[in-house]
Amino acid sequence: MILKKTPLLEIKNLSLSISNIPILKNISFNVDENEILGIVGESGSGKSITAFSILNLINSQETVRYGKIILQGKRIDKLNEKQFEKIRGKKISIIFQEPMSSLNPSMKCGKQIEEIIIKHSVLNSDGVSKRVDELIGMVQLGDESNVYNKYPFQLSGGQQQRIMIAIAIACNPKILIADEPTTSIDSATKNEIINLLKEIQKKTKMSIIFVSHELSLVSRFTNKIIVLYKGKIVELGKSSDILSNPKQQYTKMLVKSSIPKNMRPLRLPTIVNKLKKFPIATKKERQKRHQKLYNCNPVLQIKKLSFSYQNNKVLSCISFNLYKGETLGLVGESGSGKSTISKCILGINNYIQGEIIYNKRNIKSITPKIFRKNVQLVFQDPFSSLNPEMKIGDSILEPMNVHKIFKKSERKNEAIKLLEDVGLKKEDFHKYPTQFSGGQRQRIVIARALSVKPEIIICDESVSALDVSVQSQVLNLLNDLKEAYSITLLFISHDLSVIRYMTDRLIVLKNGGIEEINETDSIFKNPKSTYTKQLLSSSGY
Repeated sequence: MILKKTPLLEIKNLSLSISNIPILKNISFNVDENEILGIVGESGSGKSITAFSILNLINSQETVRYGKIILQGKRIDKLNEKQFEKIRGKKISIIFQEPMSSLNPSMKCGKQIEEIIIKHSVLNSDGVSKRVDELIGMVQLGDESNVYNKYPFQLSGGQQQRIMIAIAIACNPKILIADEPTTSIDSATKNEIINLLKEIQKKTKMSIIFVSHELSLVSRFTNKIIVLYKGKIVELGKSSDILSNPKQQYTKMLVKSSIPKNMRPLRLPTIVNKLKKFPIATKKERQKRHQKLYNCNPVLQIKKLSFSYQNNKVLSCISFNLYKGETLGLVGESGSGKSTISKCILGINNYIQGEIIYNKRNIKSITPKIFRKNVQLVFQDPFSSLNPEMKIGDSILEPMNVHKIFKKSERKNEAIKLLEDVGLKKEDFHKYPTQFSGGQRQRIVIARALSVKPEIIICDESVSALDVSVQSQVLNLLNDLKEAYSITLLFISHDLSVIRYMTDRLIVLKNGGIEEINETDSIFKNPKSTYTKQLLSSSGY
């Protein structure tokens, strides 16, 4: 007789509501020792809430929770906060999506790793120092003393995430929860982080709960998958089985809503449009469009732009044109200079040399207020872009009021029209950001950018935090609005499938310089640079 092994973690009939709104609905699953479990689903499906519930990290007073959470045979759902502090970091650790919001910006990285070790161990000072050096080595950050004495802002996004991993594994936890740990990271660094987690898991035998909207990553990394939809588990099983042969209709739609790699439909299939098939854009149609685009004068010219920060050269002699109606892509690894270019254009960074010409005028001769009305930015993170205490209608009205767009009596109606244009409702005008999903908030941010009738919108990783279906919805929306409002897009992304689908031309950046610039299809089919070839290869092209 074979005795059934007790799971490391058991979730039994977990239900959770916030402000009387059901978020999780009677979900049950197990995590076994030495297992990697993936949790997938659209934004708002309950992925992160499930992870946070395990660690009792939902602090709202209006939260009501039912069900059992059992760790190594003992219930932990009834523990008070003081008791839970002994579990977090020691038995169960978590890596959050955004390392810069998780790391203390005023504390050196080494000290932050030390903090968790001191809290949960009895090591003396020498033992703590030795463990910190060991951890920095494990997460492959190079020179221990150099990394130890750096602040988070002095590290790249990938390096920051490695520090988060070091903190999370410092006390040899039984379970590591990774909540979207590769969002906002370029494809090469993303692969490094996944490979690193694999190596650590193999060495330590810890179990991992991997929360992600990137199905390709989940399929490569996990043993088992849970598919969540509106707070319910719709499918659970082996990763290979579910992603290659899904049983449930929702899972089928989720798998098929990914951006196709080798074709460019005029619109992307989404769960909302029930994966309707659309015509494919032909090579001849793109050539005709590009001939028209590039026979006109550029709307924006970047001439020999260079920028340094704390004696470190970030951009070196960057030159390119942006044409009216074009979508120009910027790609490159973290730290290559993508976001720095956008900040220089917007005047957030004072560039040391070079020129930025807008409609034949140097932007230094244009009043900043006027220039920023014409050039708007859609940030990566809609959560931090919106004031949580301001109704979204007021967020859209604010730039209209500042720039005196439309008559005062007309502005509210125009704001409501913008909300409807981005797929929201009239009644949403009076709601707060917390009442919307991540995808909906990104739509609000786009509506706000459109409120001042800009000529150019810079999209800086504006869809990187969205699940595949919502991502496709937002990309369809951007293309629709681009035509409706005659907008030019500067599109920054680390996701090459998104870049290939959205852009007319592509600039590949490396170490602050332009490695390659050409029509997007030409770069994907025939990259000239070794670096570009490596970048494409890391994303499966």
